[in-house]
Amino acid sequence: MAFLDNLINGISLGSIYAVIALGYTLVYGIAKMLNFAHGDVIMVGGYVIFTAMTSMKLNGYLSVLIAVVCCTVLGIVIEKVAYKPLRQSTSLAVLITAIGVSYFLQNIALLIFGEKPVTFTSVINIPKLSLFDGQIVVKSEAIASIVISVIIVVGLSLFVNKTKSGRAMLAVSEDKDAAQLMGINVNRTISLTFAIGSGLAAIAGALLCSAYPVLSNTTGAMPGIKAFVAAVFGGIGSIPGAMIGGLLIGVIEILGRAYISPQLADAIVFAVLIVVLMVKPTGILGKKVNEKV
Repeated sequence: MAFLDNLINGISLGSIYAVIALGYTLVYGIAKMLNFAHGDVIMVGGYVIFTAMTSMKLNGYLSVLIAVVCCTVLGIVIEKVAYKPLRQSTSLAVLITAIGVSYFLQNIALLIFGEKPVTFTSVINIPKLSLFDGQIVVKSEAIASIVISVIIVVGLSLFVNKTKSGRAMLAVSEDKDAAQLMGINVNRTISLTFAIGSGLAAIAGALLCSAYPVLSNTTGAMPGIKAFVAAVFGGIGSIPGAMIGGLLIGVIEILGRAYISPQLADAIVFAVLIVVLMVKPTGILGKKVNEKV
């Protein structure tokens, strides 16, 4: 029963990583940029929810909605100010800028909320699930994380493949110049990608802080890195790959913490990634891209 309990906890944590990883995989898949500030957008979403619930006395669901709007706007602003001028620059320039944006957001949160972590009140109030005559109790946060992540992955896949804006994203991901010649507004499409990814980061922040109710200016840093690992693991640029990668990383982390060593759990996650990439460099569902010389 202990193994099953750990497995459920791993799937729950992996579902959160999957939602975060979708932001990475969307931005990289369409704009070919690694937005390492994505984890800090999660932190911003958490603080917006915390402020809305404590200072404004709003309920959890309305607070999450406000956080989604705020993070969506923040994502568009970050893209316009920090990344748009660098579209023709090297990957190193984009990476350094992303790190700069990350530290900027962390320090703004530090100035506003201080160094002391705050206790986050869960926004989820659905009933717990009892299994095997009460031997295993699945927390409401775990149920919500799994269900919401599945809904998001399915909805995002349908959006990308079935809508006009989604097909525009696919076109831009294939060839920006050709897409522009076909009448697609590349700037608007990339901004939409950042908006969706940042909105998902707010939802991930709500799930993460509800499951692990301590919020600080560095809350999103390590989950953001692990979610990036999950995106690479599953095949960065692939929506189902982000889901699979997130679930696997979550399960590996929890089982490693339970059966090997809590101190080595993170190292085990990164070691598994290295092994997988040695066998399949593009990730589980990643496609090999042949570059023209």
